[in-house]
Amino acid sequence: MTTEPQSTPTDSPVEKAEGEVTRVTAQDVEAPGQPSGTEEAAESAPDAEEVAGTEQTETNVSEPAESVATAPVPTVVSKESRNWATFAHLSAFVMFLGIPSLIGPLVVWLAKKDDPYVESQAKEALNFNISMLIYAIAAGISILLVIGIIALPVVFVTWFVLVIIAAIRSADGEQYRYPFTIRLVS
Repeated sequence: MTTEPQSTPTDSPVEKAEGEVTRVTAQDVEAPGQPSGTEEAAESAPDAEEVAGTEQTETNVSEPAESVATAPVPTVVSKESRNWATFAHLSAFVMFLGIPSLIGPLVVWLAKKDDPYVESQAKEALNFNISMLIYAIAAGISILLVIGIIALPVVFVTWFVLVIIAAIRSADGEQYRYPFTIRLVS
């Protein structure tokens, strides 16, 4: 009666965490055509003397693959950039002065193109205000179908609330993305 060779935890081909070395021995590599999991496999398995003479190969899995993309490291946004980004969002409220809500974010975007955070937030605010203008026009036209009587106030309240949320988030230095936005300016 032959006993199966026992492998130790360091000799098994178990996946290791990144940075650990996996030790692969001749026992771990199954020969093609060799039965596995039966007594014939145990009988045809190499003896300890045969394995002792074989070379052991180490595979280092700590080296990352070259094709793996790394996530960008978040940067700290300056207080001035956060203030300008907040102003880009809140500048849409110039609509209450009779100026189209697109003008405020457009002016901030053109004035602060050199600051990536302010530029991205001003473009986001501009795209959102363009989208809301389109939705408001569609809701205004649909008043003829009576559905616009409900749709127009919903568009206005949604615009008002989302502008305030965006201003608060950008004041915290977050990259805020408005929902329901058609991104025309990129």
